[in-house]
Amino acid sequence: MLEIGTQAPDFELQDQNGTVHKLSDYRGKKVILYFYPKDNTSGCTKQACAYSAAKAAFEDKNVVILGVSKDSVASHKRFEEKQELTITILSDTERQVIEAYDVWKEKKMCGKVSMGVVRTTYLIDENGVIAMANDKVKAADDADKMLKSLEA
Repeated sequence: MLEIGTQAPDFELQDQNGTVHKLSDYRGKKVILYFYPKDNTSGCTKQACAYSAAKAAFEDKNVVILGVSKDSVASHKRFEEKQELTITILSDTERQVIEAYDVWKEKKMCGKVSMGVVRTTYLIDENGVIAMANDKVKAADDADKMLKSLEA
C-alpha cells in the first residue's frame, strides 16, 4: 500500500465506455480510487452498488469515485449494465496501475496461495496527494466509511 502524504501515481485508463481517464484530469477535486478483485462477484458488487447509491453525496463534497480492476472494458460494461452502476470503473488489464498502487499481492484462500488484487481504497486530495489509504476494506461498508471520513 502506498504511504499517506505521497504523490499518487498518475495513470491513463479506459472506463466501461472506452473513455480515457487520467488521475491528473481530476486536480482540484478529491478522488476516491478503489481497487477491487473482479466484476460481478458478491463483495465487489456490494461495494460498487454502495458507491453508486452514494454518488450524489460524494459529488456534493467535490469527490469523484473511480473503481479499478483488471477486468476488461467489455466486462466493466456488462457489470455496469447488470448492476445499474452510476460510477466510473476503469480497466487495468495490464495491471500497471494496480501494481503502481501496490495492491497486487499474494492472497490465501482455502489454503491455496495465489496473486491477486487486495481490495484497497485510497482518498487522493485536490493536489494529487494520498490523504487516506485502507487495505482492510469491508466491501459493503466502504462507501459509507469513506463518506463519514470526509465529513469528519
